[in-house]
Amino acid sequence: MNNEKNIDVNDDKTKRAKEYNRKKIIFSLVELGLLLCFLLMLIFSGLSLIIRDAAVSLHSNPYIQFLIYIIVLSLMELVIFTPLHFYTEYVLEHKYSLSNQKFIGWLWESFKSLAVSMVLFLPLLFLLYSFLRNFRDFWWVAVGILLFLFTVLLSEIAPLVIFPLFYKFEPIEEGELKKKLMEMCEKVGLKISGVFSFNISKNTKKANAGFTGLGKSKRIILGDNLIDNFTIDELRAVFAHEVGHYHFSHIWKLIVVGAISTFISLFIASFLYKKSLPFFGFNGIDDIAAIPLLFLFLFLYGLMTMPLSNAISRKFERSADKYALETMQGKKDFVSSMLKLKDINLADWDPNPVVEFFFYSHPSIKKRITMADEIYLD
Repeated sequence: MNNEKNIDVNDDKTKRAKEYNRKKIIFSLVELGLLLCFLLMLIFSGLSLIIRDAAVSLHSNPYIQFLIYIIVLSLMELVIFTPLHFYTEYVLEHKYSLSNQKFIGWLWESFKSLAVSMVLFLPLLFLLYSFLRNFRDFWWVAVGILLFLFTVLLSEIAPLVIFPLFYKFEPIEEGELKKKLMEMCEKVGLKISGVFSFNISKNTKKANAGFTGLGKSKRIILGDNLIDNFTIDELRAVFAHEVGHYHFSHIWKLIVVGAISTFISLFIASFLYKKSLPFFGFNGIDDIAAIPLLFLFLFLYGLMTMPLSNAISRKFERSADKYALETMQGKKDFVSSMLKLKDINLADWDPNPVVEFFFYSHPSIKKRITMADEIYLD
């Protein structure tokens, strides 16, 4: 049976999903455009030079000057982007009946995200500045190594330290579900710290699952919305997909691919950065006023390589889907789980191919179900 025929592209829910996802893409583009304009404004208007000069007048220590500069830019960014984030994360999600958050809840989650970002990334920014001052033309090598080590460390500690700041994690209760899930893990030799549920429902009606962590922190997490709305066999299909990521070492592959891309981006940005400094009147690679110019080159590289990054991600997701289908030895529960995810998450069943190419890290639901139909023709 071809499951595509069961989808009415003209029904209200499908149209609503199209409308919701179209708005999400539009506002993602608006955010990218705002960030680009923000960087260009700092560089071309001379505002970055003004902020630097003010920081220099306030303190003689270059690192304190850098801190003042970063604080000013961060406050400007908050003023510019907070209204957009409020609309996309709160207003839009409520408009389409996908959010369970109260306004105070959104504020609290946003504050926690900001605090975590400061703790994680402020030290990285200071190290970047230190490398620019001390490693000169080879700063990009040191930064690339630092970011690789940071990615590995963050992947290992995030499930234990960061995720619990936002959600409550509890081990899956003993019973048929846990027994079947652990049997899947044993089949591929997957040693994990546990299978956990987390209270995603406190924020959203959407359902989600994931394979997280490295080493002893490896775990598979299932949102409570997923557990509440899916049958045991549908949960097994979702879980099998996550086990597939482990089976094919996707996390490590993505870390390696990301590291290679990071080194390439830093090398290219370093070359363009140094060559363009005199044009904008900056004093050298460690001139704090020039930092937005460096970020501009990194931003443009990320924008240009985003389709490739998403293509690699979609390839890994297809491999995990195939593994799940083979593990389940049939398509019934896989397909029904995909259809439920489509409805619960208000996913676009069949997005525009151009939009999917540029923005989707997962294949569309239609393509995932079509693959299941092609593998199992019954």
